[in-house]
Amino acid sequence: MHFPENLQYTKDHEWIRFEGEFAYVGITDFAQKELGDIVYLDINTIGENLKAGEVFGTVEAVKTVSDLFLPVDGEIVEFNKDLDGSPDLVNKDPYNKGWIVKIKPASKESSHLISAAEYKSLVGA
Repeated sequence: MHFPENLQYTKDHEWIRFEGEFAYVGITDFAQKELGDIVYLDINTIGENLKAGEVFGTVEAVKTVSDLFLPVDGEIVEFNKDLDGSPDLVNKDPYNKGWIVKIKPASKESSHLISAAEYKSLVGA
């Protein structure tokens, strides 16, 4: 499994990448492997301000449906429209083409997020 060092992670298996005033959020390689083939993403929180840990949508795989949790406080500004026709991008490329939402973080405060090394330890990789 791959866990890029330039990302930060949550214990709920989401990742976040800060880029200027925005950040991109998705699920980890570990999470997509655990879920199996992803067939649909339901994100109906565009334009909403949410707190860290709140559900911003769901991911549906062949076997299960799982909630998606926001890593930091912020506004959901965009859903990755490429996932509408190809939700399997999350399986194929979870850290790049498979990002799920773009957010405008309320701040860069991220003391509750963990590093790639800490996440690897958490999942036993």
